[in-house]
This record gives sequence, C-alpha cells and structure tokens, in this order.
Amino acid sequence: MTYTIAAFYKFFSFPDFESHRARLADTLDAAGVKGTVLIAAEGVNGTIAGTAEGIETALATLRALPGAETLEAKFSEADEMPFLRLKVRLKKEIVTMGIPGTDPNALVGTYLDPNAWNELIADPDTVLIDTRNDYEYAIGTFEGAIDPRTKTFREFPDWFRDFREKLEAEGRKPKIAMFCTGGIRCEKATSFVKAEGIDDVYHLNGGILKYLETVPEEKSLWRGECFVFDERVSVKHDLTPGSYDMCHACKRPITEEDKQAASYVPGVSCPHCIDEMTAEQKRRFAERQKQIDLSRKRGEAHMGPDAAAIAAQRREEALAAKEAAGAEDA
Repeated sequence: MTYTIAAFYKFFSFPDFESHRARLADTLDAAGVKGTVLIAAEGVNGTIAGTAEGIETALATLRALPGAETLEAKFSEADEMPFLRLKVRLKKEIVTMGIPGTDPNALVGTYLDPNAWNELIADPDTVLIDTRNDYEYAIGTFEGAIDPRTKTFREFPDWFRDFREKLEAEGRKPKIAMFCTGGIRCEKATSFVKAEGIDDVYHLNGGILKYLETVPEEKSLWRGECFVFDERVSVKHDLTPGSYDMCHACKRPITEEDKQAASYVPGVSCPHCIDEMTAEQKRRFAERQKQIDLSRKRGEAHMGPDAAAIAAQRREEALAAKEAAGAEDA
C-alpha cells in the first residue's frame, strides 16, 4: 500500500488555537492519519501521513481553520506507514525562537522567488545568513553564506544582536538575506530582524528545497547537499537522496569516514556526540539497538514492532529531534 506524506506550515493569527485541538485530532484520527501537528497562536506546522483520501481530508480540515485557507503542503510517498501514532500538540510557537512578540503575521521580510534570489545574493552589498543549525550548514549551503554556528534556532536572536553590533561598528548597513530548508525559520527570523529595526530584509520563499527544485544546477549558487529531517538524511540538487547517513543517537549527518571511527557505534554514538552522551544514555541506546538488530536478523517482530514499525520509530525520533532543534518539516 502506498501512503502519502504531507509536510506543511503556515503562520496566521490563531488566538483560540487551544479550542481547536480536540476536533482537529478527532478528525485526523478518523481519517486514519498519523504524524505530528503543532498548533500555536502563530499558526500550524506538521508532517502527517495517510491514504491519499485521508490526507485530503486532513488538509481540508486544516484549511478550514480561520486564517489557514491558503495553507500549502509538500508531498512525498512511502510504501509503509511512516509514523506510529497521531499527535496534535499545543505549543507556544510552531518553530521555537523564544522571543515574545516575534510575529510573522504582523511583520516579515520581503519574499523572493528562487530566480530573484540569485541576483540578490550575488550583490556584494548583501549579507547572506544561513538560519539553520551548524550541522546543517556543514554539509551544504549557499555560496558566501555566513554560519551563525547555532545548535538550535533559539540561539539565533543572541547571535544576530552580536552580529549587528559588529556591522554598526564597521558603519555598514547592508541588505540582509536569510534562508532555511523549507521557509519557516527564515520567515520567523526576518520578522525578528525587522523588529530589531533593520529595514532591508529578505528571505527565500519556499526555502532551499524549492530553490533546488526550481533552479537548474548549472545556474545554482547552492554548494553541497541539503540536510533533511527524514530517512533520506540529505538530498542532492535533483532532490534525490544524498551521500550522508544519520547517527541514530544524536540525529546528526555522518559520512562513511565518520562510520570508520572508533567512536562510531551504530545507534549509540558517533564522532560528533561521543563526548556528549552520558553513560546511561549510551546504555539505553545500546539496548535499543540490540533489539532492533535482533528483530532484523530474525526477520520477525520483537516485542511488537516489525521492520516497518522500526522505520516509523526512527522517523518519529527524527521529528522529535527536528522539533527540539527548532527546525521545519522538510
């Protein structure tokens, strides 16, 4: 059976979001949809999967929310249900920045389509900022982009305030251009930056993925691969799966060279996280990996989960990591 996966977000004023949670959850559950939907006063964000009819029902329900009529989604397919359960969660923010009052519904930068983007970032008077996290930047970014070296999106405001002080000390007032994977982080980042008093602020509409889908590779200013929070780990310019694997302990991308390191233990640690994990975490991850390996070796269910359920668990872990990182659905 083929399942449709829909990833979406939309900023809109949603002050009574809490009152919609139960009905939204009931409707999606009745449609056989699974995955995660975040709702907050600033809008909705989520990744869900189901039959084509179920996803159609879910998106129609989401678009019926007051203000969400133009919600768009990115679609992909899977041969197995990629999620174990449905979660509709109430949040303070649909992408976590942690700065009260930052509202893309009230104030946001100028949207640029991928073709106009090339012209803007080629301008020497433009400062190009990657709003993603350091491990995302490390495997690919736009030519000339600045890496804020953030671990989560929450760190971006403090970084930008320090960066702005440096610009002012140099007497510079450049155009600010920002981007992220699918658009949600840079949309919120431009709102924050404009609220800080910067006027010339732009962001890439549809994010990196839309750019890679739209701009021919020979005209592209993208270099490397794009990290995505799903089983593909990264994608190349044609949006086919890239060359990276994932450490299932820390959810960072890893290379074949990383996997040859003594610190790499499948499901337990990698060169990036070996010094971050506690002994208890390593013990727990090792036990989890042992059960997965036994299940795969036997080709049978172990304590319930079969191969598809294991894959679903991996995807849910990746979604949890994405939410913790302040990232968007890819």
